Amino acid sequence: MARSNYSFQKRQKELARKKKKEEKRKNKLEKNSVISQGDQEPSQNEAPPEEERP
Repeated sequence: MARSNYSFQKRQKELARKKKKEEKRKNKLEKNSVISQGDQEPSQNEAPPEEERP
Protein backbone atom coordinates (compact mmCIF):
# COMPACT_ATOMS: atom_id res chain seq x y z
CA MET A 1 0.00 0.00 0.00
CA ALA A 2 1.28 3.50 -0.89
CA ARG A 3 2.01 6.01 1.81
CA SER A 4 0.64 9.55 1.79
CA ASN A 5 3.11 12.29 1.03
CA TYR A 6 2.37 14.59 3.95
CA SER A 7 5.21 16.98 3.19
CA PHE A 8 3.73 17.66 -0.25
CA GLN A 9 0.28 18.25 1.23
CA LYS A 10 1.74 20.53 3.87
CA ARG A 11 3.63 22.56 1.27
CA GLN A 12 0.51 22.95 -0.88
CA LYS A 13 -1.45 24.12 2.16
CA GLU A 14 1.26 26.67 3.01
CA LEU A 15 1.30 27.98 -0.56
CA ALA A 16 -2.48 28.35 -0.58
CA ARG A 17 -2.36 30.19 2.75
CA LYS A 18 0.34 32.58 1.48
CA LYS A 19 -1.61 33.25 -1.71
CA LYS A 20 -4.79 34.03 0.20
CA LYS A 21 -2.92 36.31 2.60
CA GLU A 22 -1.32 38.20 -0.30
CA GLU A 23 -4.71 38.68 -1.99
CA LYS A 24 -6.16 40.07 1.23
CA ARG A 25 -3.21 42.46 1.56
CA LYS A 26 -3.71 43.70 -2.01
CA ASN A 27 -7.44 44.18 -1.44
CA LYS A 28 -6.79 46.21 1.70
CA LEU A 29 -4.27 48.40 -0.14
CA GLU A 30 -6.72 49.01 -2.98
CA LYS A 31 -9.51 49.79 -0.55
CA ASN A 32 -7.33 52.21 1.44
CA SER A 33 -6.09 53.97 -1.69
CA VAL A 34 -9.66 54.46 -2.94
CA ILE A 35 -10.73 55.85 0.43
CA SER A 36 -7.73 58.19 0.68
CA GLN A 37 -8.29 59.45 -2.88
CA GLY A 38 -11.93 60.11 -2.04
CA ASP A 39 -10.92 62.17 0.99
CA GLN A 40 -8.51 64.33 -0.99
CA GLU A 41 -10.81 65.16 -3.90
CA PRO A 42 -14.09 66.94 -3.15
CA SER A 43 -17.17 65.27 -4.51
CA GLN A 44 -19.10 66.97 -7.31
CA ASN A 45 -22.37 66.44 -5.45
CA GLU A 46 -21.20 68.34 -2.39
CA ALA A 47 -21.73 72.09 -2.36
CA PRO A 48 -18.79 74.24 -1.28
CA PRO A 49 -19.18 75.71 2.22
CA GLU A 50 -20.91 79.07 2.20
CA GLU A 51 -19.29 82.00 3.97
CA GLU A 52 -21.18 83.61 6.79
CA ARG A 53 -22.33 87.18 6.21
CA PRO A 54 -22.69 89.63 9.12
